[in-house]
Amino acid sequence: MIAVDDPRGDDVRALVAAHLALAHGITPPENVHALDVGGLLDPAITFYSFRADGELLGIGALKQLDTSHGELKSMHTAAAARRRGIARALVVHLIAVARQRGYTRLSLETGTGPAFEAAHALYSGLGFAPSDAFGEYVNGPHNICMTMLLEDKPVADVG
Repeated sequence: MIAVDDPRGDDVRALVAAHLALAHGITPPENVHALDVGGLLDPAITFYSFRADGELLGIGALKQLDTSHGELKSMHTAAAARRRGIARALVVHLIAVARQRGYTRLSLETGTGPAFEAAHALYSGLGFAPSDAFGEYVNGPHNICMTMLLEDKPVADVG
């Protein structure tokens, strides 16, 4: 169901476009950090899809920031597939991959406001906590950074 995928596939391109449209529709342009297909081809990024019977239901990516720190990117579930646990399954999978890679910290940046409440609940429920900004991000009224220290939470607790 969850596997490394090519972001250049037609169905993936369509879901990435939906993700970008949503981000640009609810967040000021200077605070949109969602990646397009070209950005997802960065060698530091491993792109994953969630499929059921061949149908693309969700996407997510893991970016290596350094040898001990990874970042969740491009998390998005198809509108028709929401509230079925797909996003949670993707995040749990990416946490496991981050641990396998030896990361001790996993971070993300996401938006703020009502449209992002479900994402915040998901991330918080899995052990992410609001954090200082990392990389080139700046926390502000339209975005927030969150981090999970992987050594603090065994895999069994997030699954």
